[in-house]
Amino acid sequence: MARRHTLSLALSLAAVAALAGCGSGGPMSSSGAKPMSFFLTSVNPGQGANFGGLAGADKYCQDLAAKAGAGGRTWRAYLSTTGSGGVNARDRIGKGPWYNAKGVMVAANVDELHGANMLNKQSALTETGQTIMGRGDATNMHDVLTGSSPDGRAMPGDKDTTCGNWTKSGDGSAIVGHHDRTGLDESAPAKSWNSSHGTQGCGMDALKRTGGAGLMYCFASN
Repeated sequence: MARRHTLSLALSLAAVAALAGCGSGGPMSSSGAKPMSFFLTSVNPGQGANFGGLAGADKYCQDLAAKAGAGGRTWRAYLSTTGSGGVNARDRIGKGPWYNAKGVMVAANVDELHGANMLNKQSALTETGQTIMGRGDATNMHDVLTGSSPDGRAMPGDKDTTCGNWTKSGDGSAIVGHHDRTGLDESAPAKSWNSSHGTQGCGMDALKRTGGAGLMYCFASN
């Protein structure tokens, strides 16, 4: 009799533990959901397009990921640079696939990312799983800094398209994309997630004037 009571108590405790796990998010880790490997930054660090170069931009991505519990991966900012030693954004973000904070795939690989990807306002979530306002919302924040061509490469020529390779917060300009895939018309640039137009400057006020908030895309490269 005592043995049967002990078994019943053990089963009850196991059931309670299982329910507690559901509340804490424990079972989600074994549900098959993919860990986050892509996000749109939730906020600018405060200097407009000046991140302290690529290294500073990467660190910012890494810090935001760490705060969201995803710091165990190597995070890179989706930014190109120009001039001597310039790099292409597409060459620094790994091979994919990439998933947002809710486990939804935005692209399977680099080619798909720069082709028929699944990136839009609903899938370009922040590191905390939130959406960012776009065109038609109370505040338009759809401009995302990239400094890149549609295929993810640095822009040719000597025109400033990266706010001095991400070191300027005053005069200058940077190429941005639209995370909500909308614009003033139905043209390809208006619908581009990574290469729509240049900004009116590199400081926060200038970035806001063209419909942005100094945000950028971050990808896990491993």
